Amino acid sequence: MTRMSTEHTGGGDPRRTIELLWGVPGPPRRGPKPKLTVADVVATATRLADADGLEAVTMRRVADELGVAPMSLYTYVPGHAELLDLMLDAAHGELTAPLPDTGWRDALTAVAEDLWRLYHRHPWLLQITTGRPPLGPNTFAKYERELTALDGLALDDLELDAVVGLVIGLVEGTARGSIEAARLARRSGLTDVEWWERSAPVLAGIPAADPVNFPRASRVGTSAGQAHGAASNPEHHFRFGLARILDGVTLLVERR
Repeated sequence: MTRMSTEHTGGGDPRRTIELLWGVPGPPRRGPKPKLTVADVVATATRLADADGLEAVTMRRVADELGVAPMSLYTYVPGHAELLDLMLDAAHGELTAPLPDTGWRDALTAVAEDLWRLYHRHPWLLQITTGRPPLGPNTFAKYERELTALDGLALDDLELDAVVGLVIGLVEGTARGSIEAARLARRSGLTDVEWWERSAPVLAGIPAADPVNFPRASRVGTSAGQAHGAASNPEHHFRFGLARILDGVTLLVERR
């Protein structure tokens, strides 16, 4: 399966990127009033990415969609790197639902569920490596919301950050598996069940692949395959893994 190309945030001019993220006006420009806003550019780029993946988001393609000359687009956004930061921060702005007040487990579960749905609305987010996260208001608010879910727990700051990181890492990995599985089914034209129905007879004819040689893999794989109707179920892994992380945090707190 061909994997999606990866982009990195934080590759543009830090000063101009931060100014754009926070709406700090640039130097005054001569000439007619601009026809577009930075928000127009970001919204169009996001729509392209949702439809065709991040590789579709080029400055020329965005300009074409907006009906302007490619060079004029640079008067709104300095380049592709800065646009990527703006897109990511804008997507984080969708994570604003109030957290439940029924305890930290429910609150952190809501954080994870919201992020799971965000990745499925905008799969291109999983093409982005955020070693340098965008320093924008929505990204700050996202982190604040995640930490708010853990209010009242007897954890120090490094532990709070680590718990958030564990949950985000779980969601990211399982959402990627979910989205890639759906993409593979579309491209191949086969469901997982149909793929297995074609593969099993071929495998059965190979003596070295006899289940007796792989007793554990055969037993567990068969049980999981029958339960999920597929070789794996990323959504099940997401929910199972989240519950185990929450159990581990509970145990850590109780030991205090």
